[in-house]
Amino acid sequence: MANSASGMAVNDECKLKFLDLKAKRSFRYIVFCIEEKIQQVKVDQVGHPDASYEDFTACLPANECRYAVFDFDFTTDENCQKSKIFFIAWSPDTSRVRSKMLYASSKDRFKRELDGIQVELQATDPSEMSMDIIKARAL
Repeated sequence: MANSASGMAVNDECKLKFLDLKAKRSFRYIVFCIEEKIQQVKVDQVGHPDASYEDFTACLPANECRYAVFDFDFTTDENCQKSKIFFIAWSPDTSRVRSKMLYASSKDRFKRELDGIQVELQATDPSEMSMDIIKARAL
């Protein structure tokens, strides 16, 4: 179903992979990209369950926008193991203006398709999604 604001459809694989990440913890992260020619959001890359946050950040292109979800495991101050699913809108300053606009206008609708996101983060360079920021937003 295309969004009237951005005309963007969401490939079913995006929702299925997200459910696998959320329910079965089959992946540590999923990176999504917009296929402009067919006006659809699709899965770009997935990270195996034992992938690190560094593996995840390394797979984000330096000059192209992406959406991503990351399943972050952490320990609370009370020593409880917890997990939060982050939605990250990656929009580097060096990416094309048209691409940034397309990702920005499609983000909210795409995010609604992924039920279970707990924290949202917008990043234009790696420092805006450092591990310190992830930890602070998780607590």
